Amino acid sequence: MELDIVKIFIIGLAAFRLTRLFVFDKITEFIRKPFFEEISEVDKEGNEIIFYIVKEKGIKHFFGELLSCHWCTGIWVSIGLVMVDYYIPVVSYFLLMVLSVAGIGSVIETIIGKLNSEE
Repeated sequence: MELDIVKIFIIGLAAFRLTRLFVFDKITEFIRKPFFEEISEVDKEGNEIIFYIVKEKGIKHFFGELLSCHWCTGIWVSIGLVMVDYYIPVVSYFLLMVLSVAGIGSVIETIIGKLNSEE
């Protein structure tokens, strides 16, 4: 496996997108749900605020801690993507391209969102 700067950048973007998918995105909430307790409170203005607390014990606690930390999840996602690229390059090409393009889109959307919120 040869890693040049372009490949590292592509894997980095793919890891960024896959990490955000696991840790933050609504579509993967079903993956996170078994590892968290959901607590809701109402603020002074009457808005419901939901807090997610990592489950207390065992393997659910371990994965809850992992999924509540984007840095931690990012390391394991990066390891997984590099291993897939090394052992199954035919699969990794498609996977890395899709995740990288989605990562670029996510970065652009974040920038546009920040610019719009400043107006």
